[in-house]
Amino acid sequence: MARKLVGTVTSDIQQKTITVAVVRSVTHPIYGKRYSVTKKYAAHDEKNEAHVGDRVEISETRPISRRKSWALSKIIETGHAAAELKDDAAVATKKGSTSAKASGLSQAEKTHTAAGSAREAK
Repeated sequence: MARKLVGTVTSDIQQKTITVAVVRSVTHPIYGKRYSVTKKYAAHDEKNEAHVGDRVEISETRPISRRKSWALSKIIETGHAAAELKDDAAVATKKGSTSAKASGLSQAEKTHTAAGSAREAK
């Protein structure tokens, strides 16, 4: 029987391939402290049905490519990944315009953008 792991999809950019992050909890052998270990697996997704943020189950299979020896078994829960769109004002500020008030940035963002512009000028 093949091993099965449950993890979260972190990338679905490639065709028929997803990257799944599997988190497991381990106890330190000497100190007894529990900590989490994350490992990423490349899994075969024939129909491109899994997306970033989905909780999936992958199962071990024959080697499909050099890195892929796991295949998508089922999607347990669909994620709620949101696409971030950049507004024109923030892009203009990053390109060198120092008018942070016009773009509606907070004081911390103004300082951060000014420091970035100063580094780029050097």
